[in-house]
Amino acid sequence: MDQTAGAGIAAITASTAVGIDETINRLVEPIATALGGAIFSRACFGGADGLGFGACAPDQVGIPLIVAWLILGGVITTLYFRFINFRGFAQGLRLMRGQYHEEGSPGEVSHFQALTSAVSGTVGLGNIAGVAVAVTIGGPGATFWMILAGILAMTTKFAECTLGVKYRRENPDGTVSGGPMYYLSRGIAENYPRLAGFGKVLAIVFAVCAMLGAIGAGSMYQANQTFSQFHKITGGADGPLEGMGWAFGLGIAVLAGLVVIGGITRIGKVTEKLIPAMILLYLAGCGTVIALHAGQIPEAVALIVTSAFDNDAVAGGIIGALIVGFQRAAFSNEAGLGSAAIAHGAVKTRHPATEGLVALWEPFIDTVIVCTATALMVVVTGAYLHQGLEGVQITSAAFGTVAAWFPYVLTVAVFLFAFSTMLTWAYYGAKAATYITGENKAVLYGFKLFYLAMAVVACTMDLSELINLSDGLIFLMAVPNLIGVYLLLPVVRREVDGYFAKLKSGEIRPTRA
Repeated sequence: MDQTAGAGIAAITASTAVGIDETINRLVEPIATALGGAIFSRACFGGADGLGFGACAPDQVGIPLIVAWLILGGVITTLYFRFINFRGFAQGLRLMRGQYHEEGSPGEVSHFQALTSAVSGTVGLGNIAGVAVAVTIGGPGATFWMILAGILAMTTKFAECTLGVKYRRENPDGTVSGGPMYYLSRGIAENYPRLAGFGKVLAIVFAVCAMLGAIGAGSMYQANQTFSQFHKITGGADGPLEGMGWAFGLGIAVLAGLVVIGGITRIGKVTEKLIPAMILLYLAGCGTVIALHAGQIPEAVALIVTSAFDNDAVAGGIIGALIVGFQRAAFSNEAGLGSAAIAHGAVKTRHPATEGLVALWEPFIDTVIVCTATALMVVVTGAYLHQGLEGVQITSAAFGTVAAWFPYVLTVAVFLFAFSTMLTWAYYGAKAATYITGENKAVLYGFKLFYLAMAVVACTMDLSELINLSDGLIFLMAVPNLIGVYLLLPVVRREVDGYFAKLKSGEIRPTRA
């Protein structure tokens, strides 16, 4: 093909993509605006208007109601289960290490594989870019509240993942299907027969949101943002990737397809190696930056603690830092959304509480370790003070204090974080689709192929409104999910009390040291 013909085809493709972008954004915008306005509506504090809801005045600080809903879930479950996030932490590690493995248990993956599969869905671009933005907006003190919120979220994950195993469905072919769809329908019907219809409606709402949200936020957003990062570091409009979004998208879709088509078993085998490696790579990068600024560490830690309680530290003072920190934690670890219960529901176990104890580690890894590493890094380097930087650029500036080439390490981390998120959300969406249509293999594989195809499309377009719609759908999952969790809290307590009683009596013993 000559260069003239090639340029003509590229121009036509670009023109077509722009037209499709505009059409999709125009069609989706009113829906995304309405849903976002409802889900992310704010409660406003302070100022001349006092307490209000909706758009906050300039002199008011606001918290999204969905964030308040998620944090409330963490507080209630932590108190109800008497701080199981601390009491069960060590036992969760023992289970994760395989010390209580029981041969012949129903399920598809080990405790560790279930954990890494779920972590791959939460440790993503928000840990890199979102945390940097949170520190910029809420000040260093937001880090303190982010950690606290992550600790509370551990118990929410414990409750929903215990239920995910308790009410999962064991299929004739040996596979299992778990998650909120099943404890909302089966669990509520079993414990509250008069609410069986209500539980079924909650399950369907959850499944629809999970399926559509997975396509937008799990496939399209991750592929789009990954291509955007590679496009920038290779020269942007003058680089080799200009006009090659479709090829990049096809490549990432093929790579993901090699994993997701195999289901949770293959996802678990990949993530048990990929997730530790990618987290260690990123933490090593953060650790290198922090080590080179070791002299600033005591001052940074002191700043994080004092500004968390300093009413003059940032706009909004203590409340502003608290809200931003809580919001970042809630958006990062997904505790309360119910998504992780789908992955954890596939674990090999006879005791539902065991997977709840393993799931405690998920917000700890995601928020307390990875998010905190990002926050400390941007504070010690002062990158959060740079004007004109946004999102991943702030984190990249912190990496750049090591050497000019060091941000390339961050680019690798961005790719791995986005890729791993694509893997797990493909499984979540597929399980939601088969819940609605029945355990139909054609639907299962059809959804996965469509999910992968959307990754190719996303790399050629700017679908901002579609992404906004997906975010709204994903966080809407928290409404039916936490209603079900609250109704079934006594079930979870019986499971965990019974499990610890068996441990104490010796009925359940370690299978290896």
